[in-house]
Amino acid sequence: MPYASPSCQLPRARTGDSPSISPNRGGIPCQRQDTSKTPGAFPVAPADQWLDATSGRIATCAHSWMTAVHWVHELAKTGLYVPSRKHGPKWGPTTLVIAQELSALTECRPGIAYLMRKLKVSERTIQYHLGLLRETGLLVYRVKGTRLSGQPNQTSVFERIIPAAFDEAHGIRTIQRDETMPAYTRVPVGAAPEKQGLLGKLARKATRKRRRPRKQTVSSRTRCTPMQGGTSAVDTAGTTHFPPESKLASGQSKSPTPKKSKAQAGGRRKLNRVGRRYQLAREVMSIAPWLSRGSWKRLAWILRDVADAGWTALEVQAVAEATPLTAAEVRRPSGMLAHRLKGAHLLYTTPQRRKTAVLAWQESRVQEKARHRGYETLGGGPARASVQRIVRDALAHSRQPSAEDLEAAVSYGHDDSQHVDIDTLDEATVVDLRAAAEANPQIILDAIPVMGEADARRLYTNQLVDRALTRYSTNVRISMPWQEAATYA
Repeated sequence: MPYASPSCQLPRARTGDSPSISPNRGGIPCQRQDTSKTPGAFPVAPADQWLDATSGRIATCAHSWMTAVHWVHELAKTGLYVPSRKHGPKWGPTTLVIAQELSALTECRPGIAYLMRKLKVSERTIQYHLGLLRETGLLVYRVKGTRLSGQPNQTSVFERIIPAAFDEAHGIRTIQRDETMPAYTRVPVGAAPEKQGLLGKLARKATRKRRRPRKQTVSSRTRCTPMQGGTSAVDTAGTTHFPPESKLASGQSKSPTPKKSKAQAGGRRKLNRVGRRYQLAREVMSIAPWLSRGSWKRLAWILRDVADAGWTALEVQAVAEATPLTAAEVRRPSGMLAHRLKGAHLLYTTPQRRKTAVLAWQESRVQEKARHRGYETLGGGPARASVQRIVRDALAHSRQPSAEDLEAAVSYGHDDSQHVDIDTLDEATVVDLRAAAEANPQIILDAIPVMGEADARRLYTNQLVDRALTRYSTNVRISMPWQEAATYA
């Protein structure tokens, strides 16, 4: 009958086949050898892992090959076969499952991706176990795959081999039916009678369907479930006894030593070294605007040295911003922070040095300018039109000139009831009014509601009026443009 694998198909015999053929009539005599001595044939050298260099024979069917695989498996379990590789997986159930998949192939041309998908294992695991099958002589190369640049990858083609050590251990007699064919085409014709029982056991194991064992996730400790009849596997009924009178409870409703919670014992749990790094990274991101777009995990790794040294977020910001920078200039916050803090923990080794660095950063002119720029851009007024109308009315009412303002305006030549023509003022009076306004900008702020902003600029110059309005907007921290348009219209 034809075999499952074309590569394993033997040529038609030229002579008759009979189990009674004697080894002396063309067969290879069986050298009976103890099983404990057969592992001497392992491992097979890499040079002998080719079809033309093997000492074994091609398996006539998948069942006979799996019988030889289970024989090597028994040797590995008893310690008679030890793989030459000191690392990686050893021979075990996964090797049997991979061999089972190989035996089911019509052509022994397994793809690594196919075995990975079928067995749910990694590529390296497949390579390790294929190496174990080659090392024991069960697999040999017929064609080795190629990995050439610019060309498609070629898969390796294997041949399933029954090692010569298997035939010797079980007294299997083989013959070469065609003398012109290679030696690996010989076929078995009989076995030693005393080894037939062992071959039968191996044959029964070869018929069983193997599956890759799953990982055990259940703890080996005794389970506290009704399946085991209680919380312990040991019956303790024989050792039960009552406590003495001195050990009985006092009858109090509350324990004299109540358990304290973590909050009562001392507040929150103390952070370890890694937790402190994460905490410092989040604090620095919250106070430094140019770090807001960074990854806090990466920042925690960058701040590991300063966090272990006990730095605070303000100290990190002071050292990192010693050279001025803005958020728009920073494209990669983590890289900028790593560059600024490189070796800083070796320079600022004491809290006093870090305090000095913080003071120098806070008192720098660049930092002062940045603070003033922030004050000038604080707020833009309410967004809703109804709220803007209410604010305009309130500001207009609050800026109505009082009796003191009118009296002061009259003293400087401004009267609400009788408009004073600025062109009629002499040069000396204008110079005196400008000098007084330069010394006290409040005069300009009081004169604008009375005489209007246009006449105030003609009288006091644009420079003095702009300075007075800027100082007013800085003091009250309100942006003035939309308010000025409504108040001074």
